[in-house]
Amino acid sequence: MAEWDYEVFWKETLKQIRQDLGEEEFSVWFNTLDYIRADENSVSIAVPSSFYRDQIKLRYQNHIEMTLRGLTGKDLSVLFEVIPRKMTEPGPVPGEAAEKTAPDSPKNGSGLAPAPQKPEKKARHHQLREDYTFDNYVIGENNNFAANAAIAISRNPGTAYNPYLIYGGVGLGKTHLMQAIGNYIHASSDNKIIYITAENFLNEFLQALKENKMNVFKNKFRYTDVLLIDDIHFFQEKVQVQEELFHTFNTLLDAKKQLAFTCDRPVSELKKISERLMSRFEQCLKVDLQPPKYETRCAILKTAIEGQEIQVPGEVIDLIGKNVSTNVRDLISALNKLIAYTRLMGQPITVEITQQLLRDVFASPRQANMSLDHIQRVVAEYFSLSPNDLKGKKRTQNIVFPRQLSMYIAREITEYSTTEIGQAFIRDHTTVMHACKNIEERIRSDPTLESTIETLKRMIKEYSAKS
Repeated sequence: MAEWDYEVFWKETLKQIRQDLGEEEFSVWFNTLDYIRADENSVSIAVPSSFYRDQIKLRYQNHIEMTLRGLTGKDLSVLFEVIPRKMTEPGPVPGEAAEKTAPDSPKNGSGLAPAPQKPEKKARHHQLREDYTFDNYVIGENNNFAANAAIAISRNPGTAYNPYLIYGGVGLGKTHLMQAIGNYIHASSDNKIIYITAENFLNEFLQALKENKMNVFKNKFRYTDVLLIDDIHFFQEKVQVQEELFHTFNTLLDAKKQLAFTCDRPVSELKKISERLMSRFEQCLKVDLQPPKYETRCAILKTAIEGQEIQVPGEVIDLIGKNVSTNVRDLISALNKLIAYTRLMGQPITVEITQQLLRDVFASPRQANMSLDHIQRVVAEYFSLSPNDLKGKKRTQNIVFPRQLSMYIAREITEYSTTEIGQAFIRDHTTVMHACKNIEERIRSDPTLESTIETLKRMIKEYSAKS
């Protein structure tokens, strides 16, 4: 088939899309694309990874093809081919792709100049997990905003969305996403990166105090290019380390260095954090992660299976996706149990084996996707209130009773501790225990209340099944 030259039209397409999307969104997704070749009916574009291919097809393919059609007058399909580029190579400036190859350079069969000798792979960062990258982070409705912001940060650390804070429950991928930022920056630049948990930050701080080496500690954390701190809720009540983090925060932000944090709750719900440190956290771009929905759960399972050299039938993926809905960690744990079984026993994975091996997991109350947020929403709506009413400070009877009922139901149908439930209602665990005791006493004196509770449980399960 004859080759067609649409490169000029491709450059103009990029210019128009840049104007449509704005510089920031354009730079995140389109600076990674390279024109390869064209034929009569299609244009082939290189993307650096399957992650970029899938995301660009999902978000922008129609936009790209419509813009190209308007310029060429032809109904061309845009095809994407995964061609990894050197991680240290910046994205091309649209319109300058032709200048990257000398006019007389020979071309290979794909229409590309011969690839330069591949450099040695950069050693992994000693604090970061090698598998926590964007390529194996599955994006769905539950984490779309958080992932897009993280990608933008990775490409322009210290400028786009700085500081940045990801919050959400356990096992939802906060650490994966934050370490993906670190891994991308490490692979594509010479920036100095520190990843540390809040607990280890505190331990190093106390050790420095003990050994009279605070200057060493300060220099380590205040003269880095990227600081990633996991689980900042651990800093609650720790006054001295909060003071140190406040000054570190200011120093790095003033120097336009990238800061990123994770937390298991909204920062507004943190307790015993100094006002000025709290004000710094409030400066962050704050994004939350929710439990993944069914389609995303299946995509996560398929991604985890890649490279395992084990066949997992689609019906098994569907079964796990429907029955394990709490978080990514539980999802992967269930899959790993299956994989371990089939390797040890030498038997193929079937629906029957899956149902038998994971029956306890499927039966767990937590697997009904009954998050505390769902319970709050359903109970609040039932009593014509808002979830904020249940979490607020008002103590009128029309709010206190539904609030206590929500806490009681949460203890009944989930495995959350009284501390975790209390955090969701911005209260301590003793308040939850008191609420449960009150509801138990009311059930004994008012038999109709038990019927109301069962109705609410059913409504919560139905609501969760749709999520």
